[in-house]
Parts: sequence; structure tokens; C-alpha cells
Amino acid sequence: MSSSSSSSFENDVNSSSSLCKLPLKPIPGGYGLPFIGSIKDRLDYFYNQGRDEFFKARMNKYQSTIFRANMPPGPFMASNPNVIVVLDALSFPVLFDTSKVEKRNVLDGTYMPSATFTGGYRVCAYLDPSETKHALLKRWFMSSLAARHHRFIPLFRSCLSELFTSLEDDISGKGEADFNDISNNMSFNFVFSLFCDKYPTETALGSEGPGIVSKWLFFQLAPLMTLGLSFLPNFLEDLLLHTFPLPALFVKSDYKKLYDAFYEFGSSVLDEAERVGIKRDEACHNLVFLAGFNAFGGMKAFFPGLIKWVGLAGEKLHRRLADEIREVVKAEGGVTFAALDKMDLTKSVVYEALRIEPPVPFQYGKAKEDTVVHSHDAAFQIKKGEMIFGYQPFATKDPKVFENPEEFVADRFVGKGGRLLKYLYWSNGRDLDNPTVENKQCPGKDLVLLLSRVILVEFFLRYDTFDIESGTLPLGSSVTFKSLTKATHT
Repeated sequence: MSSSSSSSFENDVNSSSSLCKLPLKPIPGGYGLPFIGSIKDRLDYFYNQGRDEFFKARMNKYQSTIFRANMPPGPFMASNPNVIVVLDALSFPVLFDTSKVEKRNVLDGTYMPSATFTGGYRVCAYLDPSETKHALLKRWFMSSLAARHHRFIPLFRSCLSELFTSLEDDISGKGEADFNDISNNMSFNFVFSLFCDKYPTETALGSEGPGIVSKWLFFQLAPLMTLGLSFLPNFLEDLLLHTFPLPALFVKSDYKKLYDAFYEFGSSVLDEAERVGIKRDEACHNLVFLAGFNAFGGMKAFFPGLIKWVGLAGEKLHRRLADEIREVVKAEGGVTFAALDKMDLTKSVVYEALRIEPPVPFQYGKAKEDTVVHSHDAAFQIKKGEMIFGYQPFATKDPKVFENPEEFVADRFVGKGGRLLKYLYWSNGRDLDNPTVENKQCPGKDLVLLLSRVILVEFFLRYDTFDIESGTLPLGSSVTFKSLTKATHT
């Protein structure tokens, strides 16, 4: 643990021990006039201020990390855009406590995309743990992943080999390589092959899989994004994306193609679902969502972010990672689970990327009962039925927990820094927590960590350093490789 993190960690522990002494205050902020207030907040969020400034300005105005505001999309998609915003590391975990908050239909916030996008079913991600079917579906997910545990590393390494070939070919031929497109192809190949025991190019999907899933995701998540297109006036984009839901009809044929491929080739997974009492059709729609929305969508958002931060950190960090990775792989005789667990710097880099740019930045939950939440400075009572919203990048960059929170500190979680993992929130839970049928933590949480470490390991077994340029996308970061320097020794 760096000395800079140590002092803030100890200060946070001390403040946590005094929570019961904090004054109970009314929640500041408000919602404005009906309809008008929510439209104003939506325009501020997307256009007048931008996402981060929207929260920062209100946090400064109210001198509080907990306040009332409206969250997009608002009218006419969300019947009630009113939320209580929580932005600090102490209040945020209330959103993971399913004894205090209900997670029914809140995956995407104050609105829910039509179930037509998922064959008419409310898939597991939209269910609250109190619903009987949640436990049945999630237990099946976790069992299916556990049964494929032995394939994780070899299959992913095989897919990565194709990624590196594509990167090198594009840099050689074009002078640069679009990492996002290449990573999306690799990620979809891995996810589909993991569940279907066949590459998508061997099916009717061909090479269309990543494009089909990305289009399907866009139609569901459009109300949460801005395209940033200079030729499209803000008022027109707001009308198109944030006012009325995009109809599932426009992706119906694409989704059927995706569904049919999983139905035909995911038979072993679907057979297991039927054995535990899940209808095959419902199971397949849940499998498509797990593979497409959760797994592929998560990789699509996080892998470019991880590579961006490692790339921007520069050659000094690259040398340290290469030294650790090559030394451990040599000592362990290969890239194994045991080897990955011994790479402390590599693990810390992945944690730090998750901290500074979480792939899923939003969390929602509706209070099941009157409850009190604490910031570092005060206590606030939330009434039963009120919607709580957390913006994760602020909670995981809480300056009272993390020193230099806006900086990418590669070894932040090394050694005693591991104590800070209790404040690393991602995958719908704390990093130290584990997925169960009683919570909403992602069943593939450990797989994400594993694959993120493997991608770094494979990079630095092959290359000494690399140069990138980065930008922003409607959801996540863009990364363009400008050069790759092959390893001089391994």
C-alpha cells in the first residue's frame, strides 16, 4: 500500500467509527416543478453541464454528497425521475444491501426497456432477489460458469492470440489499430465459444455477432447516453434518444438471429436449465442477456478502459508489469490460476482500473423501508419507496478514502493497500463480496477479474511497451494503438 493511501485509509476508519454521532439532517436539493424540473436536469446532465459536472456542481452547491435530483431519461419514458443521489464511499453500499433496497426493474435506472428486447421475459438482471425465479436463474448461471472453469484461461488465451495478430497487422498496414473493434470481436468469440463450444464464425452469425449485440445494447441504453455528434443539434438528439423509447421492432430480426444461434449451439447449458426447472425458451433469452448484455457488454466497456490507463501510465509501469509477469510465469511453468494469483502488481492494476473507470457507473435501488444513510459528515433519513441512485465513479474516487483519487496509481492495492478493497465497488457489490442468490452481484465477477489479468499477462509476455491514443465514446473509452514494441526477452 502506498503511504499516500495509508493515511486516508486510517482517517476513513476513524470517521466510520463515529457514524452514530453524526447529526441527522434533511436531504438537500429538490426536483423542481413537475415535468419542467426533470427536463431541466436532463438537459443539464447531457448538454449544459455534462455528467460529472452535473453531480459536482450540485455536491458543491449543497455542500453534501447526498442530495435530491432528477435522473434521466425523465418524461416520457420514466414515470418518476426523482432520486436521492449518493456519491461517497460510506453511503454508496446501501445500494448493495437487499434487505434495505429493492432491485426490481432498476438495472437501467428509473426506466426499464421493453421486455420485447428479451423475448417478452423479465430476465434475471431485472428481478429482485425476493422473487422466486431470481434464485433459480442465478444458481443456474453460477453452476454453468463453474462447469466451464477449466476452459477460462486456455480459451481466452486462444482468442487473445487472434487479437494480437489483428493489432499487429493493422499497425503494420495502416499505421494504427482500433483496439475497440478488435477487442469486441475477441470478446464475443470468447463468450459465445464458452457457452456454445463453437466459434460464432462457424454458425449463421458469421462475423456479425459483435455488431448485432452492440446494436441491441444501443437500443436499450440510448436513453442513458449522448452521442456527442457535432452535426446533430442537442434538442434533436434529446428528442430522439431521451424522450420516447426506441422500439425493439428495429432489432427484432437481429435479436432472433442471435437467439437462434444460442438456442442451437448452447444445448448443454440449456439442457441443464431444463433439468433445474427453467423453460428452455426462457433459459435461452436469459442466456443471451447474460452473454450479450452482462458479459460482452462488460468487456466492451472495461477492456478498452483497462488498456487505456495502462497505456497512458507509460513505459516505466510497462517494465514493472513485464518483469513481474515474466518472472512469475517462468517460476510457475505457465499462465495458470496459481501464477495469476501471485502477480500482485498486475492484480492491483486491474483493481485500479476498475476504481478509476468502473465499467458500470450507475446503481439504483428503491428503499424497502425508512432507513438512515451516512456520509462522512452527516446522516440522512430516506423514506420507504424513495429511489436511491449512486454514481459509482465519485464513490470510488472519494478523497476521504483514496489519496490522489483522480490519479491512476498502479500499486494502490499492493500490500497493505489491499485493505482499500472494501471501498472498491463494482459488479453490483464490494470487491470483497461474492455473488450469491440472495444478492445482485454479477455471477461472472471473478471471471472478469481473471480475464483482465490474463489480457495484461499476454500483452507483456509478447511486448515490452506500447503507445496509444485515447478518447471517449457514448459508453466507455476509445483506444487506438499507435505502436507495439515486441518483447526483447521473456
